[in-house]
Amino acid sequence: MADALQRLVSLLQQLPSIGEKTATRLVFHVLASPPEYGLALSAAVKDVIERVRPCEICGNLSEPSPCSICSDQRRDASILCVVEKVQDLLAIEKSHEYHGLYHVLRGVLNPLDGAGPDQIRVEDLLKRLPGQVKEVIVATSSSVEGEATALYLKKRIEPMDIRVSRIASGIPVGGELEYVDRGTLGRALSGRREMS
Repeated sequence: MADALQRLVSLLQQLPSIGEKTATRLVFHVLASPPEYGLALSAAVKDVIERVRPCEICGNLSEPSPCSICSDQRRDASILCVVEKVQDLLAIEKSHEYHGLYHVLRGVLNPLDGAGPDQIRVEDLLKRLPGQVKEVIVATSSSVEGEATALYLKKRIEPMDIRVSRIASGIPVGGELEYVDRGTLGRALSGRREMS
């Protein structure tokens, strides 16, 4: 295989869930397509890298900052949904059941990997709470790390006299929010419960 082809296959293999065979198929698909497609794909990747940044308020990925969610005056600013990653925010938005604001942690507590409260956006969250926020919905995954993060957040937020709730069951144990169907995710948000 030509060096340029092999280099592209190697780069594509670094993407999640892409093995050598899939990467090779993708490269040959691009080559079999009109040249405009490959150039448009390259330009789109360049645009994302150069223009998309985390929102200065919530951490969502967006071109403008603050993002369109934080800027939307119709959203309920008294409710803040805390998620691990942007993909979780997008999954919740697709459920059409939630109309408040978000906070993206960019991870969970995981001492084995060196991820403590300083490595995720806990302090940024705590700074946002005084004022309008009346409820924080903790929507971390049901993994051990997600549960530990939820309990840590509850312990930090409760003294502020703010209600802390956890998304309801319906999400499979150990499951990731980005892979849950809309109906299940909608039910989980509607049936959220107080953390005990």
